[in-house]
Amino acid sequence: MNALADGPHLALAPTARTGAQVLLDTLADCGVDTVFGYPGGAVLPIYDVLHAETRIRHILVRHEQAAVHAAQGYARSTGRVGVVLVTSGPGMSNTTTGLLDALSDSVPVLCISGQVALGAIGTDAFQECDALGISRPVTKWNAQIRDAGLVRALVRQGLAVAAGGRPGPVLIDFPKDLQQQAAPQRALPAPRALRLARSAINPARVAQAAQWVAEARRPVFYGGGGLVNAGPEACAAFADVVRLSGAPCTLTLMGLGAFPASQAQWLGMLGMHGTLEANLAMHEADLIVCIGARFDDRVTGRLDQFAPNARVIHADIDPASIHKVRRADLPFVGDAGELLAALRLALQAAAPAPGRLAGWWRQIEAWRARRCLDFDDTPGVIAPQALMRELQRQLQGRDAIVSTDVGQHQMWAAQHLAFDAPGRWLTSGGAGTMGYGLPAAIGAQVAHPGRTVVCVSGDASVLMNLQELATACQHRTPVKLVLCNNSHMGMVRQWQQLIHGERYSHSYNACMPDFVAVARGFGWQAARVDERDALPAALAACLASQEPFFLDVRVRAEENCFPMIPAGRGHHEVLLGPPRE
Repeated sequence: MNALADGPHLALAPTARTGAQVLLDTLADCGVDTVFGYPGGAVLPIYDVLHAETRIRHILVRHEQAAVHAAQGYARSTGRVGVVLVTSGPGMSNTTTGLLDALSDSVPVLCISGQVALGAIGTDAFQECDALGISRPVTKWNAQIRDAGLVRALVRQGLAVAAGGRPGPVLIDFPKDLQQQAAPQRALPAPRALRLARSAINPARVAQAAQWVAEARRPVFYGGGGLVNAGPEACAAFADVVRLSGAPCTLTLMGLGAFPASQAQWLGMLGMHGTLEANLAMHEADLIVCIGARFDDRVTGRLDQFAPNARVIHADIDPASIHKVRRADLPFVGDAGELLAALRLALQAAAPAPGRLAGWWRQIEAWRARRCLDFDDTPGVIAPQALMRELQRQLQGRDAIVSTDVGQHQMWAAQHLAFDAPGRWLTSGGAGTMGYGLPAAIGAQVAHPGRTVVCVSGDASVLMNLQELATACQHRTPVKLVLCNNSHMGMVRQWQQLIHGERYSHSYNACMPDFVAVARGFGWQAARVDERDALPAALAACLASQEPFFLDVRVRAEENCFPMIPAGRGHHEVLLGPPRE
């Protein structure tokens, strides 16, 4: 949707605050304490006001895409809206990948882009671009300020839309002349189309859901990123419901942490690189209780073979997600926390028989016994899985936040790292954006200066936003970057080996830089490790550092990520890889 707020120019007293001042006043009044941005001509009036601003911290990034990813890391680790400030033209257009990522993964971000003066719009002025047209497909809502008197109302509306319902990115385009004009406050009614339908929790339907859970013999709970967005209380209610049911639980890539990985009912991640037990349990289930997930193709595999014998209870805050991929037998639209609190009470009343799932758990334990995440830990070389296992061991008790980039290292991290609470796992799911990890980690570290924040990256992904090493150094964010370095675009190479007849077309990274020298050049501490016995000490030194630290870990180059469900296959066709296949 597009909103143009047109209005006549008003003659104002010279003492009135300018549009730029009102913008920062409004952000501060709404609780915004951090902005990620990059200056340019069309936002210099705002940056001029920022010079004396004490309520809002500005984090200078080195690329506008990274500004959005950093705001995402801030948002996902705090539950608040991440705010971005960029200039017009290429400044705005560089944000589109980040906005796409935030839209795909339902992350609340407000991006404020500068624009040429109102009178120059449409004249191909220097650094002019159609910000609304460019951002429309990658935002939840966008608007251009056409009246300085509407700055406060539009910014408040933008923050509300970003955080409301299914969260997502919003862009507000702000012409330069309006930033400098006096800006009296004027009201702006919320457009009707932005009011999200919220279904009341129907007690009879909740009771029916509880009865289905109590009667099922092969139930599975399946949660997604919507649970994380619903907040810690919703995740705690979800965990209570799962425990009361006695059923197994799995989560999507985006949902990791919504159910404690230390619990016995945890099956591991679901989907293309999920565990054998999670995928086969979904295939054999007679009831799936899906909360805050959308039956993504990386989860379902071949749709006509996905959970063929299961009834589906599906709850999502976005009505468009219901029946979109898999038809729900019992749908709920609304807040996950409200539904789960009601379902918890109803399940207590339903009192499922404690022994009814004994046969189901015997089957699950048989699948678990195959130890699908085992790997060849040959002495000498470092297996990437061994890196993740050692990282997990050393993160125990730290309540760390981990971000990743995209590829094999992302999947190995998802398989081998364990999260017991939401907001500790930051990754790019729906868009699969290489270059996400480092700026997201910086954003999380800014929000949580006393926490351990680790970015797990790959040698191809880290090059996408390597310039953000300077951001971490300038703002003294002690991020730890652990590089799973196999000198390849690992997931591309794996697919070329397994699916494309071992034709390795442009997936080898020749002329790889000396990452240790590069990181030190940016002011980071850095080290390299390539021997298995040296890995624990190297990781310990990295995590103990009070400064940004780049650890280049040289791992076995030809390792593939298993389990794997090939594209177009069903869950029962999962590959475990040699020799267990």
